[in-house]
Amino acid sequence: MVRRGAWWTSSSAWRWPPGGYLLTSQVTVSSAFRPWGGPIWGSPFFGFDGENAFGLSLVPLLLGIGMLFFNGKSLAGWVLLVLGAVIIVAGILMNLHIYFQPTSLFNTLLMLGLLAAGLGLVARSLAPRPG
Repeated sequence: MVRRGAWWTSSSAWRWPPGGYLLTSQVTVSSAFRPWGGPIWGSPFFGFDGENAFGLSLVPLLLGIGMLFFNGKSLAGWVLLVLGAVIIVAGILMNLHIYFQPTSLFNTLLMLGLLAAGLGLVARSLAPRPG
């Protein structure tokens, strides 16, 4: 039986961080966020064409905060607060554009191989041992 201990953890610790770093250094993230509304005069008040509904996504969050200040045990207040936060985070993530910069096949395989090998060894070292 092979004992897994500090060696497995330390050997995996030098594999997955470089792979993760190399992979994330090849990624470009940009945002499509527009601070003003739609086509009518560039105003946030007239641009309800679905392109910028950030103000509208604040309504459940603000209602939930108001209900919780009125009654801190309000289940509806907590539901609205969490729902509003989820809507805002989802809106931010949906407006991100993620591009993978061109790189060689060797570099791509090296990045993904280091990442997969390191995470596999970390999972193996954390798995319960039989007996």
